[in-house]
This record gives sequence, C-alpha cells and structure tokens, in this order.
Amino acid sequence: MNRPTVPTMALLARTPLFSSLSPPALERLAAATLTLRPRSGEVLFDQGEPARGIYLVVYGDIKLISTTPSRGRRLTGVAHAGESFGEPVLFLERPTLVRAQAACDALVLMVPGEAVFCELDCNPKFARQMIAGLSRRVQSLVSELDQQAIGSGSARFIAYLTREAHGAQSLSWTLPATKSQVASQLNVTPEHFSRILRDLATAGLLQVQGRRIIVPDMERLQQSVW
Repeated sequence: MNRPTVPTMALLARTPLFSSLSPPALERLAAATLTLRPRSGEVLFDQGEPARGIYLVVYGDIKLISTTPSRGRRLTGVAHAGESFGEPVLFLERPTLVRAQAACDALVLMVPGEAVFCELDCNPKFARQMIAGLSRRVQSLVSELDQQAIGSGSARFIAYLTREAHGAQSLSWTLPATKSQVASQLNVTPEHFSRILRDLATAGLLQVQGRRIIVPDMERLQQSVW
C-alpha cells in the first residue's frame, strides 16, 4: 500500500522557524526536505555524527540522549510535535552532541543543511527568524538550568508536568521515556524520582499507571510547591 503524500510545504509553514517565509522560499525548502518515518526505538542520528540538517517533528516524540564518561547516558530533552532540533550544531558545523531516538512511531521532516544555508545567504528575513529561534532555545535552557539549581526534585518534576499541560487544568500524559531516563533529565536519581512519584500520589496530587501520569488538578499540584 502506498503511503499518503506528506504536505511538506504546509507543514513547514506551521513551524515557528519557517512560518514567516514567503511561499517561494517555503517551496524551495520543501523541495529539498526529506520525510523520515522512524519506528519506536529507531535512531535518527547518533552522537558524534556530522550534522545533516534541521529536524521538525510532525507527530511523535524524539528523545535527545547525551553520553559522557562521567555521567553515562542521560536524557537531555524530548522534541515533541511542532518542535525542531538540530539547529545549533548545524550552524556551528560540528558533530552532533546527542543521539536522537524515536520514543514512539513518528513522522519527522529533515531540511538538509545545504538548503538552509542557501536560503540564509539570499534571505535576511529567514536569517532573523533563525536567530530568534536560537535565542528562544537559549532562554529555555537558561530557565531549565535555573530550576535545576534552585528547585527541589519535586519542584522540577512539577515544572516538567506544567510545561506538558500547556495551560490545561488537568493532564493525562505518558512519559516519553523510561522513568530512569526522565530522572536523569530532572537531575535526580531513579530512586529519588520513584519517591517523588510515590509522595505526590500519596498526597492525591497525581496518579501513576506505569508511565502514564494523570493529574486531575494542575493548579493544586502547582500550589503544592509553595
């Protein structure tokens, strides 16, 4: 059975990095874009490989995993639907700093670096859009580092859930990685993370069903930090 055609140009237009581009610019980028359909567990690229382009998640979750001699393997982030990854190392023209691995079946668009650089050379508006996108990424990283330095493990996990709720009053969400990997992202041990889940569940603030987290009242959960 033939797979349905992916509307690449329309999907690029919905992504913040490309949303302000003119139709001709979007058409040029879409013509070069590759469609990737990784299965759960499949690796899109490994740490240390040459940077190939900018990756846009259409649906699914992509885990970003870093491995170092001192800390071993650590989940550094998850790219969700509508988000992009791969820009910083592409512009630095350095090897990738993380492994990108599908947490579930996903659809990802990859805009090759050659097409990106070509558009940057002739389109100042696109260059400004890229700078703004990278600035937002830096701001997010600084905010995350502040939370890790100041907040408790429980506070960091509640902030993590708050981001996933996107302003909703309740949350029913599946962790995009194993509990031990999420613990590494929160900079706590797996044992500490288990205690956090147990304590919050005992307090009636959330329910844990395997990797499924159910929060009936986000406001009450957030108030528990104070």
